[in-house]
Amino acid sequence: MTSDEAAGTAVVTGASSGIGAEYAEQLARRGWDLVLVARRAERIDAMADRLRAETGVAVEPLVADLAAAADLARVAERVAAEDVTLLVNNAGINGYGPFPEVDAALLTKVIEVNVVAPTVLTRAAVPGMTARGRGAVVNVASLLAFAGGLPPGPLPHRAVYGGTKGYMVTFTRALAAELGDSPVRVQVVCPGLTATEFHLGTGEAPVPGEARVHDEGGMPAGDVVTASLAALDTGEVVCVPGLTSPEAVARLEGAELALRTGSGTTLAPRYRDPERSYD
Repeated sequence: MTSDEAAGTAVVTGASSGIGAEYAEQLARRGWDLVLVARRAERIDAMADRLRAETGVAVEPLVADLAAAADLARVAERVAAEDVTLLVNNAGINGYGPFPEVDAALLTKVIEVNVVAPTVLTRAAVPGMTARGRGAVVNVASLLAFAGGLPPGPLPHRAVYGGTKGYMVTFTRALAAELGDSPVRVQVVCPGLTATEFHLGTGEAPVPGEARVHDEGGMPAGDVVTASLAALDTGEVVCVPGLTSPEAVARLEGAELALRTGSGTTLAPRYRDPERSYD
């Protein structure tokens, strides 16, 4: 399956702004029918009307808060339908802030939207795609997934957000390996700072008003999506839109293999004698 086959319907979550809106735009212009999932009805209704008029594709707005169990179940039911051949798990919220100070309920919501929802929706999509012999899932993560020990400034306070995006990277890569030669493709796209409205709020509530871009700027959302769809065509599992050479991904895989040499039954000498120095 390539991203321009227009073999059915693409479901895009978080479609009311930023990267999600750009996926909707580019897929519609490639001839895909769309299901647009977001909390802001007025935005996805307006987008649906415009894309129908400009491209002639079918566009179905689906208003849902993916942190709400009933809404997630409705979206999962739609994702499992026979016409769906592409799922874009783009919806995400950040919950930025010093960990001891951020409201615990907001951090729970970050996990529900960034981890639980894409996992549930992917599980809803993959069996049918496998049975029909075609389909793809794109999970939108972040380069903050790889920013573990770097302190805040200029990076945000991101302990939970970064953890959720690390989950998305590992989940996608492991699922891609599990599916192996399956006709279903799985990709995780890891953009850096992107010119959207993402930093204008923590995600507890939608950003009000017209769509706009945060002051920090970043890569245009259209370029992120262009990279993702190109990588989907070539079967790239980890897509980093600003990375010139894929060698960094290969080096990551090598480092992981080196770490896994510690899975044996013998305790490392450095833990037997903590006062001794080991190279």
